[in-house]
Amino acid sequence: MRWLHDRHKLALTSVAAMLVLFTIFAMSVGMDSSGLSTSLNQRNFAPSVAHPFGTDWLGRDMLTRTIKGLALSLRVGVVAGASSVIIAGIMGLAAAVMGKTVNRLVSWLTDLFLSVPHLVTLLLIAFVVGGGAKGIIIGVALTHWPALTRVIRAEVMQIRFAPYVSISRNFGKSSWWIATRHIIPHLLPQLLVGLILIVPHAILHEAAVTFIGMGLSPHEPAIGIILSESMRYLSSGMWWLALFPGLCLLLLVRAFAMLGENLKTWVDPRRAHEH
Repeated sequence: MRWLHDRHKLALTSVAAMLVLFTIFAMSVGMDSSGLSTSLNQRNFAPSVAHPFGTDWLGRDMLTRTIKGLALSLRVGVVAGASSVIIAGIMGLAAAVMGKTVNRLVSWLTDLFLSVPHLVTLLLIAFVVGGGAKGIIIGVALTHWPALTRVIRAEVMQIRFAPYVSISRNFGKSSWWIATRHIIPHLLPQLLVGLILIVPHAILHEAAVTFIGMGLSPHEPAIGIILSESMRYLSSGMWWLALFPGLCLLLLVRAFAMLGENLKTWVDPRRAHEH
């Protein structure tokens, strides 16, 4: 009964997280972009029915800017996370099947990247490649693969010595056949979980790098830019410029993180019995 209760709870929280993500996506698609235009006669309006998140110093609707910014962060986070997962999959497979030299090289690179804080390395990479969305995506992709690589490598090492793989090898099946029929399908759930768990990190790092001026362009409605610009107006009492975008960013990140943790539990039934 406890197991069923935990599964029911996982299902409910997963549906709630997906509903939050779908709502943000649907609002960003269906929302008119006119709220991003300057309207000087509506400057600095506090939250109201017409403008639930208020307006900024240029009369732009903060709800529109926030939703468009979340959608932009979501796109950047998904692309960056997917790129990082691809790198992790390739590195993990290479370390497990290409011999001791490649294994040692991958282990050394993994330890090297894990020894340096993500944000520091991301800043350096983003600066070198010129910043912008391209810099963020490349930076996240090159800094978030090590932890997942270790998981993939361990999974591949375990699969290689599984009885069904040994049987396929004894029947003369090629390494490519074994990889495509046994190894890669087994890794897909791990890669999916890794993607969902990497995306919130990518979104937060994108917002942080953009906040300090080395990320997305100031002309884009990015959450980092919104929060950075709002700092200059908080002292004048315009609290809504930072509060609502910040809370929405945390809600987006939390929804992704919850979905990833729940999916990890579904993929590994042993974890479900621990609750």
